[in-house]
Amino acid sequence: MTPRPEVLRARRVVVKVGSSSLTTAAGGIDPDRVRALVDVLAGVRARGAEVVLVSSGAIAAGLAPLGLAHRPRGLAAQQAAASVGQGLLVHRYTEELRRHGLIAGQVLLSADDVTRRGHYRNAHQTFAKLLELGVLPIVNENDTVATAEIRFGDNDRLAALVAHLVHADLLVLLSDVGGLYDADPRDPGSTLLTDVRGTDDLAGVQVGRAGSAGLGTGGMRTKLDAARIATGADIPVVLTSAARAGAALAGEPVGTLFHSTGRRRPTRLLWLAHATEPLGTLSLDEGAVRAVVSRRASLLPAGITAVSGAFHAGDPVDLVGPDGAVVARGLVGFDATELPALLGRSTPDLARELGAAYEREVVHRDDLVCL
Repeated sequence: MTPRPEVLRARRVVVKVGSSSLTTAAGGIDPDRVRALVDVLAGVRARGAEVVLVSSGAIAAGLAPLGLAHRPRGLAAQQAAASVGQGLLVHRYTEELRRHGLIAGQVLLSADDVTRRGHYRNAHQTFAKLLELGVLPIVNENDTVATAEIRFGDNDRLAALVAHLVHADLLVLLSDVGGLYDADPRDPGSTLLTDVRGTDDLAGVQVGRAGSAGLGTGGMRTKLDAARIATGADIPVVLTSAARAGAALAGEPVGTLFHSTGRRRPTRLLWLAHATEPLGTLSLDEGAVRAVVSRRASLLPAGITAVSGAFHAGDPVDLVGPDGAVVARGLVGFDATELPALLGRSTPDLARELGAAYEREVVHRDDLVCL
């Protein structure tokens, strides 16, 4: 079998592992599974590549200590389980990595941490310093205090975004499924797709949600979303089972390889497009739509016809055309209460009447991504 060069030449690898691949059916951490995964990651480090691990499992790991038989539905209970489980999970990783002389570093992220201009730089610098010091970062969503992230519910997209944030050469998604099949893998007639080079290769693929032991929240659809984000940013993706992690990271043609399809975009814009929930809407006239979409210009007050939502300066908002279709998302420069008085007016007029502080963009082009 011909090894995959995309894997062998990767010098910085992000690996994502799901809850069902780390825990027992009862919800506790499975030491053997964690040990096996760490042994594989240590092997990647031994050959000179850097590794970032995005690990689910905090909520699942907290179930058994709290006497919970199943993943709770209530947000407060999920946060309590995450609070208990996160420490147990990282402790287990720390102990296993120590056997290989490696140091673990915990990084808890929420989407908002890296969409705002200053915050994403801090996140990037933190990862850069950890990797420079030889630390193996272990990343998870900040489930204990986050709300939307838990309801959003999976780490697949987080892993794709982290891969872009750290400038990874490869993303490996480990699951309890061997790869992407054209139908339910439990169906004897289903076929494994070994290579995906674009959307045409996904025609006819039937994708549903997984429900592994009730512990995880992701499914094949979230993994396809993650693959689309990563490959569109020039990062190839391997999807396979956790049991075949060693083979996958050794370059063997196991699972499914999603080939890269695009070039890297500015990290913060990738997060803006894929990791934010808009807090409001700005309605644009035709001229403003053309300026934003075709000329990649900033959005000025003169092109806005209506405002909806409750947002503050710096929050993400959707930009919609006269037909109601979303054309872009951006970080707004004004509060929702300020904007109605500015609509349809030129910035020079606003500056003369209200002062120089109002001669600025509503959404700057550097804080805007077309969708």
